[in-house]
Amino acid sequence: MNLTEALEGKEYIIKRIETDDEELDAFLFSLGCYSGEPITVIAHKKGGCVVSIKDARYSIDSQLAEAILI
Repeated sequence: MNLTEALEGKEYIIKRIETDDEELDAFLFSLGCYSGEPITVIAHKKGGCVVSIKDARYSIDSQLAEAILI
């Protein structure tokens, strides 16, 4: 399951990130988004969603949300 299918307000654990882009992997890691880390979807928006990682909120697009498996 990926973030686009997640319920709002429920905490999930990131299982893995599926992307072939090393730069994107490094960016997500710098946000604290990596395997084993808890993540919560705050809201689903048109074209993406708002997530909470380590007490910070980020708006991510749907392509990125599909790459984050929970």
